[in-house]
Amino acid sequence: MPAYDYRCLDCRHRVTVVQSYSDYGKIQPACPECGGTRLHRLISRTRFSRSEESRLETLSDPSAWGDVDEKDPRSMAKMMRRMGGELGEEMGPEFGEAVDRLEAGESPEEIDQSMPGLGGGSDSSGSEDWAD
Repeated sequence: MPAYDYRCLDCRHRVTVVQSYSDYGKIQPACPECGGTRLHRLISRTRFSRSEESRLETLSDPSAWGDVDEKDPRSMAKMMRRMGGELGEEMGPEFGEAVDRLEAGESPEEIDQSMPGLGGGSDSSGSEDWAD
């Protein structure tokens, strides 16, 4: 059965209600949190399937990256979020933390020092380097 997302106008919770196609629009759903019936339907995110080739083609298009300023941590964070979205895979909590810190304006060098091993490779000094 399909699940529909709502915002309860009584308790302000975001809730999911499972309801058959035949009942949708005919039977007023109730909030599972408070029992209220003043629910506002939310549009759920949708996904569509793309081939790996299509995702990589998007990433390789230079015009898609023209607005990236490699010296601005916020610009780098924006690029990393777009890249993660194009890859369509969960990048893990460390990736999310690093991007959040870039968005806050922290330099890649500061993040690298506090999160050793993040980049996965070593330079000749033995330290990890993902910021180059």
